[in-house]
This record gives sequence, structure tokens and C-alpha cells, in this order.
Amino acid sequence: MTPGSSPAPRVVGVALILIGIGATLTSMGIALDQYGRWGARLFPLAGSAALILLGVAEFRNAAGASVVERRHLPTVAALLVVSVGYVWAISAVGYLIATAAAAPAALAIFGVRYPLRLAAAALLCPLGYHVVFFELLGVFPPLGRYFDLLDVIGGG
Repeated sequence: MTPGSSPAPRVVGVALILIGIGATLTSMGIALDQYGRWGARLFPLAGSAALILLGVAEFRNAAGASVVERRHLPTVAALLVVSVGYVWAISAVGYLIATAAAAPAALAIFGVRYPLRLAAAALLCPLGYHVVFFELLGVFPPLGRYFDLLDVIGGG
């Protein structure tokens, strides 16, 4: 670290690496599919590996960093709240309803303000992701503990 530089980028790098390791360990707990393949485990593992690689890159590139950008912290915090809420909602009410709520929330955080576009995201994102992951890739959708729309529409 250079004189006058902030340790924050290195801390962020280490945090990303630790989160990636935790996500990797958690992903390994996802059951194999009925044929013994990784199936639903593949995408969380890819995301976990990406977190680790980003953490390493952040840590290595932190040497010359001296200013911590704070103006984006509220946006980062809002996105973190949405992502944690999304993971909880998937386990509580299933993938479709959770995605229908999280997609427009995430788009609003990134500046989409048109109600018609947000409503379209609430419908099209769950539909599109359902088709790609659960129909085309054959990944079993996570079902909600309390309620799941797939039970109602006959998809689960």
C-alpha cells in the first residue's frame, strides 16, 4: 500500500474472496440432479468463482487506490437489500413471485422509472428465466416453503 492510500479496496477484495468462498461451500450443498449431474449447482458455483476472481483482482489492483468513492454506497446498499430479500423470498414464496418482485426493484435501483417497463419486467423476467433455466436447461425450480405459484399454475 502506498503512503496516503486507503485500505478500503483491499478490504473489499478480501470481503469478496470470503463471500465467494462461503458461496462456493454453500453451492456444494445443492443436491445433484436425478442423474448425478451438477445441474442446479452449476450457476451458483460459477457466480461464486466470479466473486473470488473479482476479489483477487480488487485486492491486487488496490495498491494505487487512494480515494474511496462513496456516492454509490446508497445504491450498493439498496441492491444488497434487494438481493438478500430476493434469496429469502425464493425460499418463502418460490422463484416466480420472488423474481416478479426483485426484477423491477433492481431495475428501479438502476434508474428505470417508467411504470410500464417495470411492470413488463415483473412479467417477462420470471417467464424468460423460467423458460431458459427450468424448461431448456432442465434445472428444477426452487419451490416456496409457504406458497408457490407453480403449485397454482401446475408447473411444480
